[in-house]
Amino acid sequence: MAYRILIVDDEKMITELLTDHLQDCGYETLAANSAGEAVSLLQKQPDLIILDINMPGMDGLELCRSIREHIVCPILFLTARVTEQDKVNGLQYGGDDYITKPFSLNELSARVAAHLRRDARSRNRPSVLTSHGLIVNLSERTVSFQGVEIPFSKREFDLIEFLVTNPGQVFDRERIYEAVWGYDAEGDNNVIKEYVRKIRAKLREATGQDHIETVWGVGYKWNR
Repeated sequence: MAYRILIVDDEKMITELLTDHLQDCGYETLAANSAGEAVSLLQKQPDLIILDINMPGMDGLELCRSIREHIVCPILFLTARVTEQDKVNGLQYGGDDYITKPFSLNELSARVAAHLRRDARSRNRPSVLTSHGLIVNLSERTVSFQGVEIPFSKREFDLIEFLVTNPGQVFDRERIYEAVWGYDAEGDNNVIKEYVRKIRAKLREATGQDHIETVWGVGYKWNR
């Protein structure tokens, strides 16, 4: 069965262009020209969302934030905003990738395929992992210790999932940023450092242990 992609952009020319191109690539497509239309199409359970930021009314950032806790599929921002802070904002609001206009159709379809492959791999992983008394439920996206759930944001859990499924491996900040945020350019080291700090604090408070180790001058790893 073909993957289903939801395209959200207030410019009909863009949604029509992407619809034609992605259908030629073998995907099923849904198109919306406003946030309201996009929300109504979520019931069709898209496998990936391409989302413009600059839309009237509710913009793409607010739409992403409002649906992210309910939608786990990859969300790719497609926008004319090009500053580094714009990109960081997009990723922090729950996006998985950031593509700027004007864009290459070949690059966009390559990124779509890469995110769908990554999403399919994550779905085929074991649903529950244990580590030093922690229970990490990948399907329910929860972390618990001695029967008590430890609350994490979506992005915090994404980072935990990446490290706990690769225990003992050391990853630098750029690699973590690429894997977790889905953005293949240079990562924002300060963002990674802050997320690791928050996760460590929550885990230490709940378990009394440090599960994420800093390998000085290299990066981070999940202790086996």
